[in-house]
Parts: sequence; C-alpha cells; structure tokens
Amino acid sequence: MPGLGWKKGFGWPTTIFCCYDPDAVTQLPADDYDSPWKDVLENAFPEFMVFYFPQAHAQIDWDQGHEFKPTELRQVVRDAELGKRFADTLVQVTLQDGQRRWIYIHIEIQGQRDSDFAHRMFTYNYRLYDRFATPIASLAVLADESEGWKPDHYGFEVLGCRHSLEFPVVKLLDYAERVDQLENDHNPFALVTAAHLRNRQTKHDPEARYQAKRTLVRLLYRQGWERQRILDLFAVLDWMMRLPEGLEDKLWQDIEQIEGERKMPYVTSVERRATERGIQKGIQQGEEQVLERLLTRRFGPLSEATRQRLKNATLEQLERWTDNILDAATLEKVFQD
Repeated sequence: MPGLGWKKGFGWPTTIFCCYDPDAVTQLPADDYDSPWKDVLENAFPEFMVFYFPQAHAQIDWDQGHEFKPTELRQVVRDAELGKRFADTLVQVTLQDGQRRWIYIHIEIQGQRDSDFAHRMFTYNYRLYDRFATPIASLAVLADESEGWKPDHYGFEVLGCRHSLEFPVVKLLDYAERVDQLENDHNPFALVTAAHLRNRQTKHDPEARYQAKRTLVRLLYRQGWERQRILDLFAVLDWMMRLPEGLEDKLWQDIEQIEGERKMPYVTSVERRATERGIQKGIQQGEEQVLERLLTRRFGPLSEATRQRLKNATLEQLERWTDNILDAATLEKVFQD
C-alpha cells in the first residue's frame, strides 16, 4: 500500500519505546522501563539519527537545537490506552526545508517480535498527529532475533477510503556482517549495535561474552568522550551483556586496570553498586505495576492497604503473587505462600 506523503519531509515527534529481549544467559526482563537505551539516546540524539537514519538527519537543522518533551508524550500515551508500553520521550526539532518549522519524531526501539507492532506504530502516529496537528515522523529500530521480521507499514482500505503509514525501519541484525567495522566507528551507536551483536554471538558462551564485553569496554574508554557519555554507554553494555558473577567480578578488575592505564576513573565501584540498585528498583517497580493492574482486573479496585502491601513487597514476593493469580479464587488467596 503506497504511503501518504511522509517522504516530503520529516514533520513529526519522538516517542522512545525501549524493550530489549535478552537471552537466558543475561536473565533480564524483556521490557525494562529504565532501559539505558533511553539515556544514551537522549544524550546523543544527533548521533543516533546520523547512524541509523542518515537521510532524516540531513533534513534537520541541528543548529536550532532539539528538545525532549516527555510530559506531552505521556499525555498522548495515556490517551491511547494501549496497555504497558515504554514511551517516554518526545523530541522537537527544526527542518532544513527553507521554512523555520519545528516537527516531531516518534522513535520506537523494539526488542521482540510483535505481531501488533506495525499497528501500534500506526496508532501512535495518528494519535500524535491528532494532538499536535502536524505530520509525525515515526522511525523504528528493531533489536529482535527474528531475521525475517521487518514490518515497515500498516494500513487499511474500505469503501474506497485508504489510510496507511509507511515508516523507516532499521534492523540491528542487518549489521551482523560489519561488527568488526562497528567496533572501530566513533559513533556511540556503532558501539551499542556491536554490543547487541556480540551479545547474540556469545549467547551460550559466557567466557566468549566476557572477552567481547571487555573489548568493548576498552574501546569505550579509547574514544575520548566526556564522562557522562561513557557512563551512559557503559550502562547499555552492562545491561545487554550480563555475565555470571565470577566473570562479572573479573571484568570489574579489568575495568579498574583500564581506568588506571588511562587515568579515567569513570565507572567506579560506588557507581556500579548504584547502577545495580537502580536496575533492581526498576525491575521491582515494573513487577509491582503489572501485578496491581492484574489484581484490579481480576478482583476490582484495590484498597489502599493492598496497594501499600504491593509497594512494600520484595521482588520475590511480587513474582510469587503474580504466579498465584492463575489459581487464586479470592484476593486473599493471592497473598498466601
């Protein structure tokens, strides 16, 4: 189905949906609201665009700056009522088309194959257009493991009326033959893409993953980037390429050596523990929100006491209670061990 004129210019917002689908070795959640993708994308947005969407990058007047608008986006996401999605950023940019006009770019980073993905892109696009009355550029980065899956359009036709959306798509697996080149590319998203591909290559080999992660960390320190960028990118590498505890400890010894060699004490042990606590907190908050929604759907509105019980629960309790929902006849049964 042909497009409806989006190729004329990028007049659009940026929604960032981050859901990564790691393997059994990493043991990470498929959807992570606090995904490090978000931080590095927001702090290196021009580099994100030039690496994955160079044609779109060339149409933007970067001298005019860009602005993220999370509050406005959250309102649109809530109105869309599409369930648990991970949209937290809206970017406003200016086009280089002879007119000083700002536009929105909607970006979705998708970590799993999803039969409803194209429909969701379509829905967010028209919802955003309806709210802001300006064309929306929707772009997608696919970080899934399905080689044949690359949705890039959605639409329908009825009684002679045609409505469709075509959107640019980047598939990280398409870079698989260039992973060595990526590791020598100065763009931070080349390193992110290389980490994704090395993670996939070492899926069942923890020692190989350790070696790959160590190499990427060393490359990260060689780039000469400012401290915050290194921290943001390290968070992505660490989130993607989780290691067994013994190899993780060994890697941290390597990092201390690398930092000593380059006199760049960026990822300190204190920051590491803070990062781990942040990841754990994000996972627990996500479990709490999912369980609260399921309980409300099954048993009706929850009392304040029940909500407080969920808030004070450990991650293990939340997971156990979620499992109990399948068989529990009453709310009280859910909380029984």
